Amino acid sequence: MHISEGVLSGPVLISGMAMAAAGTAIGLKKLDFDRIGQAGILSASFFVASLVHVPLGPSNVHLIMNGMVGLLLGWSAFPAILVALLLQAILFQYGGITTLGVNTVIMAVPAIMGHYLFRTVVRIKPQAILPAAFIAGLMGVFLAGCLAALALISASENFIEAAILLATAHLPIMIIEGIITAFCVAFLRKVQPGMIPVATGEKHS
Repeated sequence: MHISEGVLSGPVLISGMAMAAAGTAIGLKKLDFDRIGQAGILSASFFVASLVHVPLGPSNVHLIMNGMVGLLLGWSAFPAILVALLLQAILFQYGGITTLGVNTVIMAVPAIMGHYLFRTVVRIKPQAILPAAFIAGLMGVFLAGCLAALALISASENFIEAAILLATAHLPIMIIEGIITAFCVAFLRKVQPGMIPVATGEKHS
């Protein structure tokens, strides 16, 4: 779901850079020292999951795992995703440097929304932790697809069909990522429950 260089307009690129910078600053501020290793592992997971691409017009389809990253990191998903996208742009030319801000926002904003949805559901109904994880994973892909589509449409009306195709092509990915996210949360609940953000403190926000 990386948007390539030369597709978006200047104002969209600048807005994306500004939003990504603000989100990354907040994420770094909320990232405790003892969670840096966790953030690095999740950033690497995001990096690897996004390596297999199926070209689709000006973008592509692939596993994302932003829902899982956001579920566990909250706002710290911003710097984790930014680093992974930067490395992908430099090493593999996925996306690009000028579109790095927009691509980060597309991935990180849905991740954070999934984080807070998960926490809210689990606080209200703790036994719904796995369905909540499934929804968070699914929502990460769904909202990312919507944001990518909006970014493409804002660039040119010629991209409307490509934007619709991009969003619909990720429908199977939504289900797959929801299942993977629920599976990961079930595993962590057994081996490392402290990683699951269900506390009320700011450490997991």
